[in-house]
Amino acid sequence: MKIPIIIKILLIKENHKIKEMKKKLAVPTDNGVLAQHFGHSPEFVFFDIEDNKIIKEHHVPPPPHTEGSIPTWLANEGATDILTGGIGPKAIEILYANNINVYVGVEIDEPVNLAMDFVNGNLKFGQNYCHH
Repeated sequence: MKIPIIIKILLIKENHKIKEMKKKLAVPTDNGVLAQHFGHSPEFVFFDIEDNKIIKEHHVPPPPHTEGSIPTWLANEGATDILTGGIGPKAIEILYANNINVYVGVEIDEPVNLAMDFVNGNLKFGQNYCHH
């Protein structure tokens, strides 16, 4: 039996939605809040998000800061999105090359609050705190 073309298109769209529902959000932190500078963060908090719900939170120290090390590490960790206060252009370039969405100038807050704002589409933005 052949599936009509319109149903095929709807199935493709629905499958795309399902893929988009799974996210791994990375938030660089310093002293329990969003770090102002991405590359000098002593810890990243990862949030696994499915169907617009946070299902897991874990804290991981990044590798030593050398050019490109942290964006590459985030890609290897499976990050799909990153929230940051400030970040340099080279890091953004590497993240984009790895299909990671970058949200720059996010207002400083606790990671869990930022993750909830991300899920609910309520992120607040200010300036890019990095001046590379």
